[in-house]
Amino acid sequence: MYNKLGNFINGQWSNVAKEKIQVINPFNEEILGHIPVSTKEDLDHALDTSLKSFVIWKNTSPWERSKIIKQIAIIIRERCEEIATTMTLETGKPLVESRGETMAAADQFEWYSEETKRIYGQVIESRNQNIKLQVRYEPVGVVAAFSAWNFPILLPSRKVAAAIAAGCTIILKPASETPGTCMHMIQACKDAGVPNGVVNLVTGKSSFISEYLISSPIIKKVSLTGSVEVGKKILKMAASGIKKVSMELGGHAPVLVFADCDVNEAAMVSSNTKFRNAGQVCISPSRFIVQDKIYDQYCDKFIEHAKKIKLGNGLDKDVNMGPMANIRGLEHIDNLVQDAKLKGANLLIGGKKSKQFNKGYFYEPTVLNNVPDNANIMSEEPFGPVAPITKFSDFEEAIVKANSNNFGLAGYIFTSSLKIAHLASERLEVGMVGVNDMLLASAEIPFGGVKESGFGREGGSLGILDYLVPKYTKFKIY
Repeated sequence: MYNKLGNFINGQWSNVAKEKIQVINPFNEEILGHIPVSTKEDLDHALDTSLKSFVIWKNTSPWERSKIIKQIAIIIRERCEEIATTMTLETGKPLVESRGETMAAADQFEWYSEETKRIYGQVIESRNQNIKLQVRYEPVGVVAAFSAWNFPILLPSRKVAAAIAAGCTIILKPASETPGTCMHMIQACKDAGVPNGVVNLVTGKSSFISEYLISSPIIKKVSLTGSVEVGKKILKMAASGIKKVSMELGGHAPVLVFADCDVNEAAMVSSNTKFRNAGQVCISPSRFIVQDKIYDQYCDKFIEHAKKIKLGNGLDKDVNMGPMANIRGLEHIDNLVQDAKLKGANLLIGGKKSKQFNKGYFYEPTVLNNVPDNANIMSEEPFGPVAPITKFSDFEEAIVKANSNNFGLAGYIFTSSLKIAHLASERLEVGMVGVNDMLLASAEIPFGGVKESGFGREGGSLGILDYLVPKYTKFKIY
């Protein structure tokens, strides 16, 4: 599957390597293909070509960069079906979700094709008539970017689109579980006319690649989408070189369901969003905190909608939840469920590996209620198709429960009260809030979190700033 692909350095694909990594289809556990394990020589080549290309690309007219980046969006949309099929084979997610993600990735390139023409500086009024003060933004330099497997084209597109719009060059390391999807995006960059060396891709062992790239003085900026644990390691490495960093890390999104909401609507939206991509979404609703007056009704409605979920091959039209992406995630989620049960939680549906399939990493859609606060699932990111439901009695208790852990990516509120919506959204310690809605991500919004969920923003007008540095100049006019 990857014979003509592999590493992409200085505009050329290469799959030649002494050592390779196999890529597994999570639906049937069959081998999709093999990707190269990058060597020191590969990484040196990528670093060298990125640095040389940066000198040219940063001086390319923003209008010219804009035309090329817009063309990437057009190509991705034209190839949507091919890209989506690859994504479903690599991740297991339903084809309709893969198509939606592919189009969202194209939106990133379209958005940043426009933002590259709108990198505004600033003129500051000085204290003296013969002094002029100005601030302009310049590209930070060569970027090392590391992406996750759960959204294998959207996540890297956020980084690549913003970086090249700012005038940076980039070396991208995709997740080894989903390299082919990301390679489609890289090919679109090449076919759109991005100059050789501006966008590079390397595959292989994440720890070796991250340590080698970040230790290089050529790298000036690091961007990561990954776990909190990995983020802390990357931060320590970046600190030794004083490199600019942006981090989109884990989440454990609280959902506050107040008694004045439309209970059926809240339960339906919550269930549908929870099991999207088998719960493997950083902003997935993962702690359902429901007011006691409607608690039983909400649980019943949630289960009713969850029972409609059909597991299977993501390529089949009527399937709306595929397998988990890997065995690690399946084992992790099962451990959390068993721990919650031991500590007193009630298992309402699911709670085990699906017996419908002889192969594949399928876990049943699972709902738990009366989940105690000391259950691990209330403090550890589940990243799977499990919904723990607990209750609260008043507003302050709800806020305390919602802010009780170190995550701070997203949070959700269901209420018909404008007062509650405003107060709760202000009190939630998160970077993004959805009120009566859970579809937060789009190209025009700043995506990111607080606390251990990271810092920096991807998307929106703020997203390009993470790839720019301000330069202040003082002119004295004689």
